Amino acid sequence: MPHPCLTCGACCTQYRVAFHWMESDAATEGGVPAELTERLDAHRLCMRGTYSDPIRCVALDADIGRRSRCSIHARRPSVCREVDASWEFGKASEQCDKARVAHGLPVLTAADWRWRDDADNDDHPDDSGNSPSPPALPPPIAA
Repeated sequence: MPHPCLTCGACCTQYRVAFHWMESDAATEGGVPAELTERLDAHRLCMRGTYSDPIRCVALDADIGRRSRCSIHARRPSVCREVDASWEFGKASEQCDKARVAHGLPVLTAADWRWRDDADNDDHPDDSGNSPSPPALPPPIAA
C-alpha cells in the first residue's frame, strides 16, 4: 500500500507556502528552487501558485485524490516539511484533515497507516536516502 500522501496532494492546494528567503537556492545551495518562488515581503518568499486564488503550488504534480507528488520533494520548504499527514505520527493533523475535506476526500485515520506495522519496515528511507534505525530494545529483565 502506498503512503497516503501519494494519492492525495490536497494540502498543496489549500495553503500559502511562505518561508524565509534564505531557504531559496539563490541563498543556500540545494535550497528551494528560486524560479518556483515569488517575493511575499522583505523577508519571505512563497511558492508560486500559493498566493493566488485558487491555490495550487507550482511544484505539485497531481490529480488530487488519485496520484500526487511534489516535484521538488527533497528541496521543499521547511513549512511543507512541517505539515504531517493525519495519524502518520500518532495524532490527527488539522491542516491535513481540512485540506482533504475541501476536496471531498475522507480524513485519514490510524488504520490508514497499518501498512507500516510490518516487523520488517526498514525499507522506507528518509529524504536523504537513509533507512531509519530500528527502535531501541528495552533492557533485559533480571531473573
